[in-house]
Amino acid sequence: MRVLVVYESKFGNTEAVARAVAEGLSGRMDVELHEVSKATVSERVALIVAGEPTHAFSLSRPSTREDAIAQGATGGSETIGLREWLGVLPRATQVVSFAAFDTRVDKVRRLPGSAAAKAARIARRLGYAPAGQESFYVTGTMGPLVHGELERAKTWGLQLGAQVSDRATEQTRG
Repeated sequence: MRVLVVYESKFGNTEAVARAVAEGLSGRMDVELHEVSKATVSERVALIVAGEPTHAFSLSRPSTREDAIAQGATGGSETIGLREWLGVLPRATQVVSFAAFDTRVDKVRRLPGSAAAKAARIARRLGYAPAGQESFYVTGTMGPLVHGELERAKTWGLQLGAQVSDRATEQTRG
C-alpha cells in the first residue's frame, strides 16, 4: 500500500512532524514524502496525509505566507500552499483515505480554527474517506516543537497505517 505525506512548512516544524508521521507509517506502507509544491497524487495511493501550520485559524493564504516570511521564515513555497494544492486535488474515484494534521502554538491550544480541520473538510467534499486529524504543538510561531511531539507524531503515523491497512484488508475480504 502506498501513502502520500504532503506538507507545507515555513519554519521547519511542520516538516519535522511530517517526517515523523512518515516514519511511523513506513512500518506498514510505502511512503512518499513531499513538500506541497512538489507533490502529485498517484492513482495507487491508499492514503493521503496532509500537514501544515495553522495560519490565522485556517490554512495558509498568500498574505499569511508573506507574514511568515517577514518573521524570518525561509522554508516552503511562497506561492503554493496546502490550500492551493487541495484546490486542484482531483475528486476521489476510488476509496482513498485522507488524514490531516497541523502545527499550532501551545499557548492557545483551543483555537477556534484549525488547518487540519479545514483540509479534512475539503478532502471529504472531494470524496476522500476521513482517516483522522491531529494537532501538534510548537512553543512559539517559529518553534521549536514542544518536547515529545515528534514521538507523538510517529505514533500517530503508526496508528494511521494500521487503521488504513486493516480497513483495506476488510474490504478485500468482504
